[in-house]
Amino acid sequence: MMNFGWHSTSDDVLQGIDLRGKRALVTGLSAGLGVETARALAAHGAEVIGAARDLDKARVATGPIRDAYGERFSLVKLDLASLASVGAAADALRAAGKPLDLIIANAGVMATPLGRTADGFETQFGTNHLGHFLLVNRLADLIPSGGRVVCVSSVGHQFGDLDLSDPNFEHQAYDPITAYGAAKTAVNLFVVEFDRRHKARGVRAAAVHPGGILTELARHMTPELIKKMIAMVTAETDTSSAQRGYKSAPQGAATTLWAAVTAPADLVGGRYCEDCAVAKVSAKGSGVRPYSVDPERAKLLWAKSEKLVGMQEQH
Repeated sequence: MMNFGWHSTSDDVLQGIDLRGKRALVTGLSAGLGVETARALAAHGAEVIGAARDLDKARVATGPIRDAYGERFSLVKLDLASLASVGAAADALRAAGKPLDLIIANAGVMATPLGRTADGFETQFGTNHLGHFLLVNRLADLIPSGGRVVCVSSVGHQFGDLDLSDPNFEHQAYDPITAYGAAKTAVNLFVVEFDRRHKARGVRAAAVHPGGILTELARHMTPELIKKMIAMVTAETDTSSAQRGYKSAPQGAATTLWAAVTAPADLVGGRYCEDCAVAKVSAKGSGVRPYSVDPERAKLLWAKSEKLVGMQEQH
């Protein structure tokens, strides 16, 4: 296997790979990483379904993909902050009656002011975790053996553990960055338990930190919040990686595509990846925090999430 790293791009990690006959669902197709991820998959032959809350915006953002690979590219409406919208999108995808070889849960929000989703969940936990939790579970039986789920997480999981007794910030003080950390920790824990449940049938899951990228994700952030977050990342991470600065969108999408397509399934299954490699588990410094990949906490979050989204216990 080739050595990939911080500088690798989406086309680097997919070089020489033929994805004809594969179908991929990518959420968050309005801008940034989602668009680049979809472009790279389509360029290598995959049929790509892009999901977005604002279809008009997504059509503009994905115009070049449609122009180049029109017959292999389509869009579906998905608002992760509404369980009804998630259900409708899942129904539409199921109605096609075709397998989904890849589900890339790329959409998300970051450091939003305190708010609630349509169903009353804290905005970041509801959008980044619960929306994808329901979507992936509704579609899980469409994923054939050899298929993968990749969830875009963040180094931000280091900013805060998830309080399983109060995931929606109903009783604790709300801080946008702490809540972002909690939501991304939930994403990591979801991957751990989904992988455990599905690996026996050949379906694996991984979480990825794409790196620091300037995208619309930061649209809710004030200059003060951005300064605070950069200081927190710098304090936690070794200086060599902090000094590298921002990645381009193709560099940011590389780890997603590496984990989805290129890396061996047993290497990335249930793991948190960054810079096209599996991250070390570490209580401080770079890497993934132990609380964020704890198998027992992953099971507890799964049970809680099922109750919150109204899913019946399936296992």
